[in-house]
Amino acid sequence: MSRADQERRARRPAAARGTASKPPPRSARARSRTGTAERPARRPGAGPDGVRRLARRVRRAWDRPLTAYYLLLGGSLLITVLGLVMVFSASQIEALNSGLASTYYFRKQLVAAALGTVLLLAASRMPIRLHRALAYPILAVSLFLMALVQVPGIGHSVNGNTNWLNFGGPFQLQPSEFGKLALVMWGADLLARKQDKKLLTQWKHMLVPLVPAALLLLGLIMLGGDMGTAMILGAILLGLLWVAGAPTRLFATVIAVAATLTVVLFTSSPHRMDRLRCIGATEPGPGDVCWQGLHGIYALASGGWFGSGLGASMEKWGELPEPHTDFIFAVTGEELGLAGTLSVLALFAALGYAGIRVAGRTEDAFVRYAAGGVTAWIMAQVVINIGAVLGLLPIAGVPLPLFSYGGSALLPAMFAVGLLIAFAREEPAARAALAMRPAGVLQSARRVLAGNRPESTANTANRATTARKTR
Repeated sequence: MSRADQERRARRPAAARGTASKPPPRSARARSRTGTAERPARRPGAGPDGVRRLARRVRRAWDRPLTAYYLLLGGSLLITVLGLVMVFSASQIEALNSGLASTYYFRKQLVAAALGTVLLLAASRMPIRLHRALAYPILAVSLFLMALVQVPGIGHSVNGNTNWLNFGGPFQLQPSEFGKLALVMWGADLLARKQDKKLLTQWKHMLVPLVPAALLLLGLIMLGGDMGTAMILGAILLGLLWVAGAPTRLFATVIAVAATLTVVLFTSSPHRMDRLRCIGATEPGPGDVCWQGLHGIYALASGGWFGSGLGASMEKWGELPEPHTDFIFAVTGEELGLAGTLSVLALFAALGYAGIRVAGRTEDAFVRYAAGGVTAWIMAQVVINIGAVLGLLPIAGVPLPLFSYGGSALLPAMFAVGLLIAFAREEPAARAALAMRPAGVLQSARRVLAGNRPESTANTANRATTARKTR
C-alpha cells in the first residue's frame, strides 16, 4: 500500500475502516440470540433448590451423633413436665370430690417425678454391663411382688383390678408396671447371650424360655383382671421377637396365638365385651356403659384449635371419669386444643424415632434388643391409651406413659428412658461428641470437689509475685 493510500485510510472514520468496537456484554448477547429479556436472579433459598438445601440441612441435623441423646433427654423431660401441669389441672376437682386438698394428686405426682428423674439420670450413667447384671434381680423381685398381690388380704383392688399392694396411707404399688421393665431387660439379656452362642437360628431357642416367662407374667397379671397391662406385655414380647429376627411363620404363629387368647379373654367377660361395643359409640348406651368414652370425645371436640384455656375444662367437673389418669389426654385436648394434643404426639413420636435409631445403629446385641423392647413398650402404651380416648380402641385402663398420674407407672417408665439414654451415649460417635463438649456446671462442680479447681488469673499472678520476692 502506497503512502497516499495509508494517509487516506487514516483520515476515514473508524466505522468506515471496519474497526471492531468493544464487544457487548454477555447479557446483551443472550438477549440478541433469544430475543427475550434475561430473567432476574433467583433469591437464595427460593424454588426447588432452596427446598432441597433445606431438606439436606434437616437430614444433616437428624444424622448428628447426639440427636438421639438430646431427643430422649429433652423429649422425656418435656413430656413429664407437661404431664405435671395437666395432672395439676385435671385432678383438682377429683381431689375435692374425695374430700382431699386440691393439690393432693399433684403433690404425689411431683414426688414420683422427682424420684423418677433420679432413676433416669442414674440409669443413663450406668454402664451396660451393670444393666445386664440387674436384669435377673429385677425379674425375680417383680415375680415375687406380682405373686404377693394374689395372696388374700395382701393384694388390693382398684377399679375392679387386683394388681396393687397397699403399704398404708397414700402409698400403693402396682408390681405389674415393674414387670414390663423386667421383661425388657431380662429378655434382652437372654436373647443377647443366645445370639453370642449362635442359637437364635433355632426356633426353640428363640422361644424358650422367653415365651414361657412372658406367659407366667401374663398369667399373674390376668389373675388380677388387668387386661390393659397384659396387652402391653404382649407387645413387648412381640417387639423382642421382631428385633431378634424371628422367622415370618414363627412370628405369625405367636400373633395368632395372642389374638386367640385376646378373643377368649374378651368374650369370657361381659365387662370387657361392653367396652368392646363402645368403640365408635355416639350414645351412652344401656346403663351408661359408654359414658366415659363418649365424654372423652366431648372433651376433645370442645377444645377446638387452641383449647378453652388451662384449668377451664368442663368435663373434669364430674362428667369424665378418671380425668387425671386414663383420660388425661382428653382433658389436654379440651384445655390446650388440637395444638396441645399434636404437641404431645410429636414428643412421643420423637421418643419413638430416637429409640428406633438407637436400636438400629448399635452393634451390641443387648442394646439392640433392650432398645427395641423399650420402644415397643412406650409406643404400644401410647397407642392403646390415645386410641381408647379417641374411641378407636376399647378402654383398657392404661395410663399415658410419663404423662398420666401414677407413680407406679412413672418410675419404671423413666428408668426405661434412662436406659435408652445410656445406650445413646454409648455410641462411639456420640461418646466422642460428648467428650468434646465444654465443661458444664456439673463437671466444674465435680472438679472443685475433687480438688482440681483451675486457678484464676489473679491467683496465678499473686503466686508469681510471691515467688519473685522469695528469690
